[in-house]
Amino acid sequence: LPIRDRNCNARLVKRLSTAVRESLGALRDVYANPLLRRLQVANASSIVGGWAYVVALAVFAYQADGAYAVGLLATVRWLCGGIAAPIAGVVGDRFARARVMIASDLIRAGLLGGMALAVLADGTPLLVYGLAVCATLSATPFGPAQAALLPQLARSPGELTAANASTGAVDNVGSFVGPALGGLLVAAAGVESVFATSAVLYLGSAALVASLRHCETDGGEAEDGDGGGLRSALAGFRALADLPRVRLVVALVAAQTVVDGALDVLIVVLALETLDAGAAGLGLLNSAAGAGGIAAALVVGGVAARGRLASSLGVGIALWGLPLALIGIWPEQALALVLLAVVGAGGTIVAVSGDTLLQRAAPPDVLARVFGAVDGVMLVALALGSLTAPFLVETIGVRGTLLVVGALLPVLAVLTWTRLVAIDAAAAVPERQLELLRASPIFAPLPPATVEALALRLELRRAAPGDVLFAQGDPGDEYHFVDSGRVGIAVDGEAVAELGPGEGFGEIALLRDVPRTATVTALTPCTVASCDEATFDELIRPLFADD
Repeated sequence: LPIRDRNCNARLVKRLSTAVRESLGALRDVYANPLLRRLQVANASSIVGGWAYVVALAVFAYQADGAYAVGLLATVRWLCGGIAAPIAGVVGDRFARARVMIASDLIRAGLLGGMALAVLADGTPLLVYGLAVCATLSATPFGPAQAALLPQLARSPGELTAANASTGAVDNVGSFVGPALGGLLVAAAGVESVFATSAVLYLGSAALVASLRHCETDGGEAEDGDGGGLRSALAGFRALADLPRVRLVVALVAAQTVVDGALDVLIVVLALETLDAGAAGLGLLNSAAGAGGIAAALVVGGVAARGRLASSLGVGIALWGLPLALIGIWPEQALALVLLAVVGAGGTIVAVSGDTLLQRAAPPDVLARVFGAVDGVMLVALALGSLTAPFLVETIGVRGTLLVVGALLPVLAVLTWTRLVAIDAAAAVPERQLELLRASPIFAPLPPATVEALALRLELRRAAPGDVLFAQGDPGDEYHFVDSGRVGIAVDGEAVAELGPGEGFGEIALLRDVPRTATVTALTPCTVASCDEATFDELIRPLFADD
């Protein structure tokens, strides 16, 4: 190769290896945290059980009623889940999140056991379908509760990002092992064996989550002012509406999820008809996507931790769609396995980037409801994709459908790339402000996402000795704390105190809605961090609630 090309390749390899090292280091930190480790293993057990039974359910529906049954059942399941998800988010904010996850696991275990018995007894397929819909409904609280629990267990923003990367890896391990397990068990012992195995895996997940119950703040985080019923359920949607940079993210992930819903149907038809690979082949194709997702988890944590979350999302969206279009052009089993691995890699990037953006941007007290709202949108998107796919297959065939739906996502990534890069630029956390907050005994105990949100809104100001920062009687519209140097406090012209690094001032006027009660003057060259009244009310006022 020419020297220029060799240098370019060397730089690319160096960047990739750096990202892998950073991701592996972050993942080691996650699994060194025993609480996160147990949560990840519990999620793995739940994910494996879910994927295994979904493969078995698709085979059961296809053999009983054909491709339309697969698409219709998926549509009904996702629509019901989409309607229930915002309510499930309320449950995750009202009650201890670990207990919500345990209840979800136990109910699913019972329903899957019932499905196994129904198949053994040669019950009507409608009974199995009905139990499957109930299993989908009972699964909806699990994801929002888990996503809202993660920031409580993570010890830093970097660890939170790494925990999401680990969750993405676990999801893909599950989507690798689960379909393979489901396909093999269907081929060897029938769908009832898969349903029974999934029930056992859900019980294992519940047992692991049970050990976390004492490690989180209790439920009741949602404020009574939210009201009950529909108003409380819509709090997550209202929070999303107030986050402009997140709306585009949710829209892109929804588009990817529509294609995902279509793929749930397309991959069954591709495996059983186009490739003639059978049930085991269906499990293998699904597992290929899981393998690609695992590989991506080794890189995405390092990239995302550098603050490139939104642009990483755009890359993941493109990687999710383009391989599907290529499978439509060249429907060969070996190539399909490789391309579906790329799809899995794109899915991990989308999941890690999207979840971390939400966790950093959304208020902690409605975080489960935000994820419930997003899950509701995604489940409806899955239903839309599952419902549309059979009609597209009937009209333009499997290959044509793969080509059309696959091309959609790269086009969207290109059209929105500039806005995604702008989101990254706007969300870059100023390091000095972040270090200052982490060193403060007042702010360090706050959840990492809250500390990041506060750091983004702080403004650093320098003052020379003798400069008056504010005078007694002035309107109070900002809160300040000392970064470096010292300031003096005087009341009615008499010095009463001195403050140094990490100490704050100016809260009395904001808490009591009165003019400034003292004059603050710089005694030495100093730097002061300031935030406005809105930020104070949202993030800092609760810290003074007992004063």
